[in-house]
Amino acid sequence: MDALTRTIYTAMRPRLATIHHYYPQRAEELQYRQWQRVMRCLRATEYGWITRAAAVSTPDQYASIVPLVQYEDLRGYTDRMIQGESNVLVRGGCNRFAVSSGTSGGRSKYIPVNPLHLQMCHFKGGSDALWLYLATRPNSRFFKTKGLVLGGSQKPTPLTPDISRGDLSSILIEQMPRLGSAIRVPSKETLLLEDWMEKIPAIIAETRDANVGSLSGVPSWMLTLIKRLLEDTKADNLSEVWSELEVFFHGGISFAPYREEYKRLIPSPRMQYRETYNASEGFFGIQNDPNDPAMLLMLDYGIYYEFIPLAELDSPTPKAIPLVEVEVGKTYALVISTLGGLYRYIIGDTIRFSQRNPYKFIIAGRTTSYINAFGEELMVCNADEALAQVSSEQQATITEYTAAPYFDASTGKGRHDWLIEFDQAPQDLALFAQRLHEELRKINSDYEAKSSPGMTLQPLEIQAVPKGTFERYLKEKGKLGGQNKIPRLRNDRELYNTILQLSGIA
Repeated sequence: MDALTRTIYTAMRPRLATIHHYYPQRAEELQYRQWQRVMRCLRATEYGWITRAAAVSTPDQYASIVPLVQYEDLRGYTDRMIQGESNVLVRGGCNRFAVSSGTSGGRSKYIPVNPLHLQMCHFKGGSDALWLYLATRPNSRFFKTKGLVLGGSQKPTPLTPDISRGDLSSILIEQMPRLGSAIRVPSKETLLLEDWMEKIPAIIAETRDANVGSLSGVPSWMLTLIKRLLEDTKADNLSEVWSELEVFFHGGISFAPYREEYKRLIPSPRMQYRETYNASEGFFGIQNDPNDPAMLLMLDYGIYYEFIPLAELDSPTPKAIPLVEVEVGKTYALVISTLGGLYRYIIGDTIRFSQRNPYKFIIAGRTTSYINAFGEELMVCNADEALAQVSSEQQATITEYTAAPYFDASTGKGRHDWLIEFDQAPQDLALFAQRLHEELRKINSDYEAKSSPGMTLQPLEIQAVPKGTFERYLKEKGKLGGQNKIPRLRNDRELYNTILQLSGIA
């Protein structure tokens, strides 16, 4: 490390020592302390009075008395908070809300981001991601270079100009601590531009001659920026533009479908990729080992975790279990209670634990983003893994994709229909589809069983759409850039048909 990076990293070693003690016995203690912190916040609110939080003295009582909720259960409370009311879901008021539509469409969600949660969760997570990265990079020059951050915008709410709403990334940019602001590019004014088509050229103008060493953002939108930067500079790859580039902190969507394209565009052997799980609702996970795609579950961010087994999710009374009861290899819907006013909140993501000592996991998908039309239980993580494998084999690169089930009433059989936008298309699309079907059978035992000879699920079909189709869809929906993303898998054909029609092929 250079002297400056080593000095800052050394000062943070006590924090790393705490993280390195996330083993099961310590995890139970840490989670109990987070529950106590959350309860102190809950009891000071109107929601705490309504849910009888004063009567709760143990986590088991909490699970039996306070109800599991989704956003629509809280919309009335957040609407009042946006109008300036205090002590509703959090102690005091809240003047920043992260806008999130998730991947399931519908009306936007406004997630409270109060100062306590911002500092103890989101910013703590961002710092920890850096310290865990530096712990494995003795040759890093992180603080001698600039960090390019790619985020969204924010604007005042119509009724209360002193209350802001926007992408979580825009809130983090606006409130970023001084150390981060000192090395960040481009300027805050540029990053908070609302028009994405105006923002990209402005970012390029400010950063093309900077000494950029790190990237942070959503893989799909960062890839868009990189390609336009290379067009502008006439460079063959990004290493020619930023020779000291060493790491990309990414999140929001799976990196697997984009990995090969990033390797092509950034051929430097020094380059590393680290996934973080920082949602509008909270910062939950960090990839601490470059050789292991699983993320470390962060246990001391003022978040109390519970987990609903996926098989119980649609039950009228699903049971959520605490962290100490999770099993490796099982898929769970994530339930969180935070210092940000969310209590036993079903966030909409599913995760799967890869180990318990310490607790590490992968994101399996969304509770609304999977296909189970024929009992196949296809999750986004299965789709991403299979696509990455087949794309590598067939020397293809994918920009975006979505898939939906098709049912033929005349035969009683069905299949999955895929729309894929290729940056580099395979030479034989039919072979690509065949190999994708085979890989999905290999990865997912339910998919394999339901697609066996004589069963309902037939081989999948792929329709390639023109470049720019998915970006056009997001633009028409007013969701271009920032943290917005395409739903990968849907159990209905509404999104599929919309994008197919937009492509001009239908």
